[in-house]
Amino acid sequence: MVLLLQLRRSITGLPAATVVHVVATDPAAPLDLPAWCHLTGHEYLGPVAADRPTYALRLTSTPPTTPGTNPWRPEPTRH
Repeated sequence: MVLLLQLRRSITGLPAATVVHVVATDPAAPLDLPAWCHLTGHEYLGPVAADRPTYALRLTSTPPTTPGTNPWRPEPTRH
């Protein structure tokens, strides 16, 4: 989960369609990153050939907001 919190912080303010490379040694990254991209609308592009485990994703223009401490859940909608 630390990976996703750091990632969310790092991409805040970047323009849509930006391709981001994530270097992650967390063994759960190959599962967490695609799932998080699915939740947030970002496009998971997959592993990148590199010396360290690296994954690419393309940012969407309209990601849903997630709570500061829980990047796995969208913010509740208020009516």
